Amino acid sequence: MAKRPWGTSGHSMVTGSSGYQVHAAGANWVRLRTLILLRWMAIAGQATAILVASQIYRLDLPLGLCVLAIGTSILANLFLVMLFPENRRLTEAEAFLTLLFDLGQLAFLIFVTGGLTNPFAILVLAPVTISASVLRLRSTVALGALAILVVTLAMFWYLPLRFADGSALVVPRLFAFGFWLSIVIGILFLGLYSRRVSTEMRSMSEALLATQMALAREQKLTDLAGVVAAAAHELGTPLATIKLVSAELIEELADKPDLLEDVRLIRDQADRCRDILRDMGRAGKDDLHLRQAPLSAVLREAAEPHVARGKRVDFAFGPLRDGEDQQPTIQRRPEIIHGLRNLVQNAVDFARSTVWVEGEWTARRITIRITDDGDGFPPSVIGRIGDPFVRARRSDQDAAQRPGYEGMGLGLFIAKTLLERSGAELSFVNATDPFLAPEDRPERSGAVVEAVWDLEDLVSPTTGGLGPNTRFES
Repeated sequence: MAKRPWGTSGHSMVTGSSGYQVHAAGANWVRLRTLILLRWMAIAGQATAILVASQIYRLDLPLGLCVLAIGTSILANLFLVMLFPENRRLTEAEAFLTLLFDLGQLAFLIFVTGGLTNPFAILVLAPVTISASVLRLRSTVALGALAILVVTLAMFWYLPLRFADGSALVVPRLFAFGFWLSIVIGILFLGLYSRRVSTEMRSMSEALLATQMALAREQKLTDLAGVVAAAAHELGTPLATIKLVSAELIEELADKPDLLEDVRLIRDQADRCRDILRDMGRAGKDDLHLRQAPLSAVLREAAEPHVARGKRVDFAFGPLRDGEDQQPTIQRRPEIIHGLRNLVQNAVDFARSTVWVEGEWTARRITIRITDDGDGFPPSVIGRIGDPFVRARRSDQDAAQRPGYEGMGLGLFIAKTLLERSGAELSFVNATDPFLAPEDRPERSGAVVEAVWDLEDLVSPTTGGLGPNTRFES
């Protein structure tokens, strides 16, 4: 059975079929200024800890080595500040080397200040957590492995902490092992947690950007249609005048064949302009008409690009329970059109032969339901439908069904986001068990997407007609 990809509009990470460009996260996301500031904070913390340990707790520390380690960090920061502007964005390699330097400096301090008997050894978590948040997986894995190696070596080889009387600080082996284990678990857990959260945040940010691009494009098309329709309306009168005058000239020039042919050409071209403007006007009507339309008209417009793609698209409209017989006039908003169009596209792509688009209403709600007779959504991912950048390995049948398509989840995410922004509540279910044999399935056996609005969120407010015609001033 073919898997149903749940990215529906063919948007890829680079350039989708609709032209949205979304770039992968990774390099050039970290500012040098941020890492410099974090390093200054670490330097201040390290200097304070060493000062307190030596002056208050009277620990005999190798101050020369400690000053060498901290001084190296200070020189590195000063070098970076003088060599690069603070707003510089680091590449993947530069950020990795910066964090690797911080890990090495911290490891040296841990070795000369008691190893795992030093409670500040837990700070090795910091470079790994930063790497997991902003760098690629391979960089994070490498840095995490080095951090685990550092704490493992620090459990056996280190300069012991000594008190003023020369006695060494000794902790039980069980305590040292427990501290080592907690740091290793912390590296793994915080690394995975930070990686997961930052990846989802970047994916959501990129998907929202694609959503805004889709909405902006739909809005531009709507505005353009209004301008075209208004222009067609305004040009109708002068073209009618040209046609009337040319008809009178044809009658008066019947005895002058050389001029008669030119006048007929003028009339024919005027008729041609009239037909062109009429076709343009059908795409837009006037801009006041564009703001509202009957429910059936909005649904048919949303589905129009996909009704002639080899699958039958059936429309059905009707009231439920206490709904009025006359269908409601709803707001013709770009986000509604684009969102419904993506849902219809998904249904047409994966239907076997038929897609059903239904519009129903009551006195309080409007429901739009899109059903197909395909295989439905995969049960393993139906709870994650609408998440951006969800990948799934495609079968050969999927590849043949949608050649060149790489499902990233952006299509349904855009549709879901736009429709929910308009006040809709969306649900994604299967009409029947996708594991049933083909002969046991009902006609409507595929995916079902249902969008429900409160009436006041979708119905167009009552107006006093279309208003007077207005003239465009140049």
